[in-house]
Formats: sequence, structure tokens, C-alpha cells
Amino acid sequence: MRAAALSPGLADPVADAQGCFRAVLDAMSRPGSVRRVPADVRPPAPLVPAAAAVLLTLADAATPVWTDAGPDAAAWLAFHAGCPLATSPEDAAFVLACGSPPSLGVLVQGTDEEPHRSATLIAQVAALEAGSGGWRLRGPGIEAEHRLRVSGLPSDFTARWGANRAAFPRGVDLVLCAGREVAALPRTTAIEEG
Repeated sequence: MRAAALSPGLADPVADAQGCFRAVLDAMSRPGSVRRVPADVRPPAPLVPAAAAVLLTLADAATPVWTDAGPDAAAWLAFHAGCPLATSPEDAAFVLACGSPPSLGVLVQGTDEEPHRSATLIAQVAALEAGSGGWRLRGPGIEAEHRLRVSGLPSDFTARWGANRAAFPRGVDLVLCAGREVAALPRTTAIEEG
């Protein structure tokens, strides 16, 4: 086992996981809102604290995780979350993209009868900012319109997201992580460029 896998996980596993779960739930319920993850976690590079805390909170022995973060980060996640590591994004319940995210269409989509069996994409980005500018978001959980500026996704991401949304009730959900902040977009959220 690599030494990085043995570095500490959540400082207070119960309280940190509860706080992180609440932040993700709140972000998913209010698409485009940015929440701070209260967990004290120092993952190995290139993981950011928010992405690490989200996976330590949500992943377990029944949820395969795929990541492009490299062997040290993957071993750390497997050790602390107790999750199996998937060999490809197509086989994962959670997909953690530290670089460019894989095509949404290759991820587990769920079925019309069981849409909850789809993957969740956790994408690390350079920055998140709610308010003015950036994407215009519409859909459930948004009264009229919400604005979210995301730095660090490919330029064609909104087109990819449109195709994902069109597959409803199938499709993937998205959790965006920058530093200690998290935002989320359920598959029902429509994105329009600024």
C-alpha cells in the first residue's frame, strides 16, 4: 500500500460526513448555488478538499469509483471510503474527473424504470461563482433563473449537458468542486450560455 493512502481522511468522520452531505444535498436542491464543504480533509494531489469530502461521504463498498487522479489519489479514496475502484468510467457509480471529464454519454445512464441507477459525475474545476454572469440555469429547484460561472470545463460542455438532459429520466447528475466549494446540477437543469 502506498504511503499516500494512509494519510488522514476526514478529521471527524461523523460530523464531517454529515456536514458534507448537507452541503451536497443543499447544492443539488438549489442548482447553481455554491456551498462550502465544512469537512476538514487534506487529500493527496490532485484531489481538492471538496471532491475528496464528497466521495468520502457518498461512496462505499457498493459504489465503484473511477478517477483520473492517479494511483495515489485512487488508493487514498479506496482506503478511506472503502469503495472498489472501477477500471473505466463506464463501470462506475461515481466518476471523479480531475482533468477533462469523460463524455457524459458513456457513463451509466440508468433506465427509464430505474433512473436512480445512473452515475454521478464529480468534476473538479478551477472556480465556482454564483450570481451574475456565466451560465443561466433553469429547472426544478430554481424559481426563475439562477446564474453560475464555472471556470475549468471544456468549451463544449453545455452542448454535452444538453444531450444529457434530453435523455431524461435517464442521464447523469453533476457535482462541481473547486477548492472547498461545491455546486450541483441534477440532470433536469437546463444550461444556457451567459
